[in-house]
Amino acid sequence: MIILFGMPVVQLLLFGYVITNEIKDVKVAVFDQSKDENTRKINDKILSSGYFKLYENIDHLGDIEKSFRKGSVKEVIIYEKDFTKKLESEGTASIQLIADASEPNTANLIVNYTSGIVASYNKDLNKTALQPDFIKPEVRMYYNAELKGVYLFVPGLMALLLTLISALMTSISITREKELGTMEVLLVSPLKPIQIIIGKVMPYVVMSFINAAIILLIAHFIFEVPIRGSVVLLLAECLLYILVALSLGILISTSTNSQQVAMMLSMVGLMLPAILLSGFIFPIENMPFILQCVCQVIPPRWFIAIIKAIMLKGVGFTYVWKETLILFAMMIVFIGLSVKKFKVRLE
Repeated sequence: MIILFGMPVVQLLLFGYVITNEIKDVKVAVFDQSKDENTRKINDKILSSGYFKLYENIDHLGDIEKSFRKGSVKEVIIYEKDFTKKLESEGTASIQLIADASEPNTANLIVNYTSGIVASYNKDLNKTALQPDFIKPEVRMYYNAELKGVYLFVPGLMALLLTLISALMTSISITREKELGTMEVLLVSPLKPIQIIIGKVMPYVVMSFINAAIILLIAHFIFEVPIRGSVVLLLAECLLYILVALSLGILISTSTNSQQVAMMLSMVGLMLPAILLSGFIFPIENMPFILQCVCQVIPPRWFIAIIKAIMLKGVGFTYVWKETLILFAMMIVFIGLSVKKFKVRLE
């Protein structure tokens, strides 16, 4: 009954709120070298539109890269020196829009929205002007100049595949033992719950890690997705995520008595949120506040952010320590709950 009536409602609400082509509250940084009346008015118009939110003001060109590497800023708006003077004397002035194109679709939307607001300001400016002025936005894409879609899909598909392989396969391991009646052999053995769980998990750790390496090799050599950061750090983060997914699969298997139920929970309860609520395809900033809170407990959301940062931006551990710590904490919680539930079943 829950599956028949509950899942359609949940899916309809998720798809209705998540799938949108609009942007909202996109964090931007501003590098205003002129700081005159026109640049302030353009800034006010952009930030009051409801689409953008000021994250920080930049004082040096070298801070642009640092701002993007933090992961929060999606666009940097740069005003040239003597903006108003050039506009009055030469009739033209330029605004440079630099977008984080590791998410190419979102980057396109962001620069189009910003360009539209600038064009609207330019139109208002020329209503009373005898000599029409022209403000020209110059667009530049960081990390993915050609806006290749594969740069977006490889990190997301990597998270999905590792979730599917690790959590799904592990979730049916203990339930299979229960259904086949071989669990009694383990129950009468001197093995502790943590030893049984580790024994079940280790083969899938090895297989999932091999799959992660294969995915990275295919992405790099066939689809030409760059790996700008440390390969060792990238593999270590993949191993951590595999352990998180495996521990979640074990938690599901210790909570159910049927392979069918375990498989349903893994497929629907893990795969659907991993696609919709991880930021893989749809920006988290566009979602309602409640769903944004739910996104924070979705493991793929943090793993995808780590993979993009290391592969596309070439950052080190100092930029992804927070996400790494969150995944590690999730792993500890899932393993702890699994052992606790397994102990209850042993009694």
